[in-house]
Amino acid sequence: MAEPHLITAGVIATELCVPLHRVLYLLRTRPHIRPAARAGSLRLYDRRAVALVLAELNFMATHRRRAFGREGGR
Repeated sequence: MAEPHLITAGVIATELCVPLHRVLYLLRTRPHIRPAARAGSLRLYDRRAVALVLAELNFMATHRRRAFGREGGR
């Protein structure tokens, strides 16, 4: 069986090209995004968590555009 590849919040931020504080905010405020493992106090995440963070970032961007009246295509 293959070993799981787990990553930190910093690696998630780097992969998604977003500031670390945004990823940390989402990980702290979204109870459905949970670490897959812990190494001491370090939280480690799997690929599912990366996809969930990306989905939340996209949702936030869409909500922000609508709130400020910048609908795409209108």
